Amino acid sequence: MHFPEILKKCKRGPQVILPKDIGIILAYSGIGKNSVVVDAGAGSGWLAVSLANVAKKVTAYEWREEFAELAEKNAKRAGVQETLTIKRANVLEGIEEREVDLVTLDLADSDKAVAHAHAALRAGGTIFGYLPHVEQSRRFFEACTAAGFEEPHMLEVIVRDYLVRASGVRPENTGLTHTAYLVFAVKKTAK
Repeated sequence: MHFPEILKKCKRGPQVILPKDIGIILAYSGIGKNSVVVDAGAGSGWLAVSLANVAKKVTAYEWREEFAELAEKNAKRAGVQETLTIKRANVLEGIEEREVDLVTLDLADSDKAVAHAHAALRAGGTIFGYLPHVEQSRRFFEACTAAGFEEPHMLEVIVRDYLVRASGVRPENTGLTHTAYLVFAVKKTAK
């Protein structure tokens, strides 16, 4: 598997979101250099680092101290410590930030944080859930609908590497298939 330079500098602790999914998150959320982001369930901080490499400001929530320390070290290794703050707090208890452009949720009970994400987002902002199991995805999707989000959609990213040789080109025998379901939704704009 190939990793971008910024992630090659980072260490792994708990499970990380891989580049194949990070690229889709960046593309579908539409974040850019003026975006303000909340990332919850920072873990090793790979998604937070990638977001901070693009966005104006990222606040990552992580309640486990050992993960928060690793995410901070990874932010320094990647050179994004000026745009990434690791907040030692449990997102299930609320999100302090307001008028943010994107809230990402990567935790077991992320559906329980959807209402907090709704309160934190600006009108037109995006919520994103990273969900390994289809049952989690359904709960998250339903929570987004119940909270009043628009355009909820779920997808999965599958990557297939190819073996390129003089004798011929063919798919590799193995590939990176399921990592998680990705659910996006948009906070309604005022009418």
